[in-house]
Amino acid sequence: MRRSLYESVGGFGTISKLVLSFYGKVLESERVAPYFADVDMKHLIDHQTKFICSLLGGPASFSDDQIRHAHRAIKVTDDAFDEIADLFLETLNEAKLQAADVDGIAKAFESKRHLIVLR
Repeated sequence: MRRSLYESVGGFGTISKLVLSFYGKVLESERVAPYFADVDMKHLIDHQTKFICSLLGGPASFSDDQIRHAHRAIKVTDDAFDEIADLFLETLNEAKLQAADVDGIAKAFESKRHLIVLR
C-alpha cells in the first residue's frame, strides 16, 4: 500500500515546521503580505497546518465549501495565488523533500486554486 504524502513528508511535526517557514516568506513578500495585515497569524498558522495536513492525506478534513467560504472575502487574485504557490514550493525545496513529494504537494495545492481565487 502506498503511503500518503502526509506520511511521506513526516506527518504533523514536519508540516508544522514547513508552514512556519512558509509564512515567514509570505510576510516578507511585498505582493502577498498585505493579504495578512489584519490576520491573527497564530490562529492562521494553526489552521493552515491542519489544512496542509488534510491536503496531503492527513487526519484533518476541510470541505471545498469551507475553503471557498474562508477565502471569499479576501479577493485572492491569480497573481497572488501564484506567489503563494511559488513561496510554498521554495519552502518545500529548502526542506529537501523528495522531488516526487514536492510535485505531489504542488499538484494538490494547485487543485484548490478554483476555490481560493476570486473569479
